Amino acid sequence: MDTKKWEEEGAEALVILPGLLCDSGMFGAQLDAFPEAMVIDGFYGGASSLEAMADYVLDRIPPRVSLFGHSMGARVALEVCRMAPTRVVRLALADTGIHPVREGEPAKRHALRDIGRTQGFGALVDAWLPPMIGPERREDADLYQALRTMCLRAGQEIFEAQIEALLHRPDVEDVLTSLTCPVALMVGEDDAWAPPSQHQDIADTIAPHWADPCPLTVIPKAGHMAPAEAPEAFNAALRRWHKASVDAPSAA
Repeated sequence: MDTKKWEEEGAEALVILPGLLCDSGMFGAQLDAFPEAMVIDGFYGGASSLEAMADYVLDRIPPRVSLFGHSMGARVALEVCRMAPTRVVRLALADTGIHPVREGEPAKRHALRDIGRTQGFGALVDAWLPPMIGPERREDADLYQALRTMCLRAGQEIFEAQIEALLHRPDVEDVLTSLTCPVALMVGEDDAWAPPSQHQDIADTIAPHWADPCPLTVIPKAGHMAPAEAPEAFNAALRRWHKASVDAPSAA
């Protein structure tokens, strides 16, 4: 990824970090709306830890960025903040969570893994993807096919590496309480995997450390794939965040 233009101009890039099995195919509407945006493609080079994914990102971005992470990408974004906090000017987290590994989570993720191993990766995608889409768009054949094609680009090996990373994710409360940049949260109203309540938990964790509240936008009639399901509403929230002042005073 060529970052020369941002380095020469001293400008901020809007950097998008995709989630599990996702790449720039999720974010076409955001790339159209934000000409300064770049997506970190390549499925994090096949990394099997969030720390290694963050290293992959840091090797590919300009010195100063507005960082937007979706789903697993939000957890990668927090690792970037942990490793290089001065490089992140603004932070947006969408359709994600900060909870540790929950009871039963490894078994559920490994069950999907085993579908891929025994029935083929397409069967894994067809088991995993529908619940990620909200009821309003779940029967949209064009949307489903576009997202399915994107997921198939990843393949079984990438899926297994990424669930390994998620099942060994580090605690992030220390990162959230030490943030010094404006943060915004977005979530689909019908996100069954990472519901709005999880994002309220993130906002509540950040709140005591900032004078200004952390804005939380709930995207109506959207599920976990909100950037693709409801692009206009999602882009409006992203635009408000991207225009936020970087001089917000800390309460600490």
